[in-house]
Amino acid sequence: MVAFGKKLKETQIQEWQGYYINYKLMKKKVKQYVQQIEVSEQSREYVLKDFSRVLDKQIEKIVLFLLEQQGKLASTLSMLGQEHDVLIQQQDGSKLSQLQQSYVEVGRELLRLLVFVEMNAIGVRKILKKFDKRCEHKFTNYYVKTRANHPYSQLRQIFKHLGISAVVGTISRNLVDLQDNRASYISIYDQPALPLPDPIIEAINHAVDRLTNSTDFLHYLGKHALILPQELPTPSKDHAAAERYHLMSLLLNLANAFLYMVNTYIIVPTADDYSLSLGAAATVCGAVIGSMAVAQVFSSVYFSAWSNKSYMKPLVFSSIVLLIGNTLYALAYDFNSIYILLIGRLFCGLGSARAVNRRYISDCVPLHLRMKASAGFVSASALGMACGPAVACLLQANFKFMKITFNQDTLPGWIMALAWFLYLLCLWISFREPPKEEMVNVLPQKANSGQIENGLVQNSISQPLLSSAEEKQQDEDEDQDCDNSEESAEEIQKPVTSIVSAYKLLTPSVKVQLLIYFMLKYAMEILLAESSVVTTYYFIWSTSNVAIFLACLGLTVLPVNILVGSYLSNMFEERQVLLASEILVCLGIVLSFQVIIPYSVPQYVFSALITFVAAEVLEGVNLNLLSRVMSSRLSKGTYNGGLLSTEAGTLARVFADSTITLAGYWGMSRLLNVTLLPSLFICIFSIIATCFTYNSLY
Repeated sequence: MVAFGKKLKETQIQEWQGYYINYKLMKKKVKQYVQQIEVSEQSREYVLKDFSRVLDKQIEKIVLFLLEQQGKLASTLSMLGQEHDVLIQQQDGSKLSQLQQSYVEVGRELLRLLVFVEMNAIGVRKILKKFDKRCEHKFTNYYVKTRANHPYSQLRQIFKHLGISAVVGTISRNLVDLQDNRASYISIYDQPALPLPDPIIEAINHAVDRLTNSTDFLHYLGKHALILPQELPTPSKDHAAAERYHLMSLLLNLANAFLYMVNTYIIVPTADDYSLSLGAAATVCGAVIGSMAVAQVFSSVYFSAWSNKSYMKPLVFSSIVLLIGNTLYALAYDFNSIYILLIGRLFCGLGSARAVNRRYISDCVPLHLRMKASAGFVSASALGMACGPAVACLLQANFKFMKITFNQDTLPGWIMALAWFLYLLCLWISFREPPKEEMVNVLPQKANSGQIENGLVQNSISQPLLSSAEEKQQDEDEDQDCDNSEESAEEIQKPVTSIVSAYKLLTPSVKVQLLIYFMLKYAMEILLAESSVVTTYYFIWSTSNVAIFLACLGLTVLPVNILVGSYLSNMFEERQVLLASEILVCLGIVLSFQVIIPYSVPQYVFSALITFVAAEVLEGVNLNLLSRVMSSRLSKGTYNGGLLSTEAGTLARVFADSTITLAGYWGMSRLLNVTLLPSLFICIFSIIATCFTYNSLY
């Protein structure tokens, strides 16, 4: 892999070279600005104005060329449209075939233009980030705020590429119209799922999706898994992933995610009753539930590291540990020991292999299937969350077999132990360990200015131009001169090796998104973990009632994601949905407080539903934004973005469960309000933090 400056030079289309962002010049400018600021702090105002002017000129150059090319494409399509109308009347099959090929050629030109826009958009983002870092100034916030929403905005043209969608629609409609060289009209508007006749349309759609970050339900769920894509994927890596792909192994990974979520929530309805039966207070259920999260804080790290070497071994180890943990959880009743109960849950947390599940999808699933696999991961987790309490509702038996007690408290442990044993057998029989990724030494090649390396454009689209040895040497010298402050290409691409290094890569926007993730997980854990205690105290609900309530909450996950992924995220900007969801979570928390006596079932259920649904919406949008603003170096390795978000969420659960246990010392009458106060404060703080970083989420 090479640094972006070299990647930009290698992928430039020869005849368009003068219209790309001059990334080398911008880096030199940043270096000069740093020196000026070091000499005199008074130069800062001049630097900001000058950098704004230079960047405006660069963006203007890109946008004017983009509009010029769009005009050429529109003119060509207009002429082809007139020819199309004539040929339909003549019913000439050979000429219709030629016309179809002409539309394909226009599609190829459009694809080149889309790649041009994408490379420039990445360049603008990177130079803004570089300026903020080197000059220690939040320039991006100012620049986006003043340019993005201006009626004459040119920045919007790059990041929203207004007008290109109309060209895409025209090409798609006409190619469908000419399908099979027939003049019969098949409307893509009436049949949006109609298969398109040429691969160029699929390539164009992929390019458009990458530019717009537009999303449907599948892509929304996929980003929900926070499996970070690399910024510039290459065909060679995707080919390697295709060779490592095995459907049954993927399904077993998804089954692992499902079973683990069932294991997490199956005990929630009965945890307080189990604690009471062992002589502890009902609020100790917080410690029982939270002990699993405590262990998961550590297990996520070693499983993430282990997945660098193997996938099957950590999954086997996870299954064995979970089998032991659930067995201990079930046996705690007959041993009459709260400590065995807690140890059992700790073992369950030590068996959390979600980091392996994410890593397998990221490394071993081809790019064209990765989003579906990611969506499957999220769906499996959501289904497990709903099934856990639902299964607990069915386990109402009470009998002994060989002096071992089977009742509503112990059966969740026995059922999950059996499930993990069966899973272990399937894993041993059907899982295929992917071959280790070979390290290939890639020799530096001469830059092919017309070759697009991201697999979207064929080599024949543009002609390569080999620069002379003198020109190449001169370019390399110039690159070296202006890249002294740059990270080396190898350093840029290699994964981080410690949690401290990962933390240093977190920008303020990423930190705020992780804070939001912590907040929503904290609020959800408070709601779910104390539900059995609160409903028993205030409403005298049975275990079955609590289980049904939790299952109903869990079943809202997928419908809510469908609503957000298919509609809201296409109607509003993600940052708008993010802020609105935070406010709704805050509203749900406020409504949950016991102010009126007696505390009513409608108030509790309504406020819980608002909190949970808003938190689910918030989680999806939050992880979508996190996948965009997080450094590409966190897309792989042990300390990846998925691990960081998992750790943030797990720590939130630990603190929430600890809060429930500690709040028990104030008495059951104060438990609800005491546990809700931290949620409210964290939520308000996250809303304020979001407002401060709002413009950086553009």
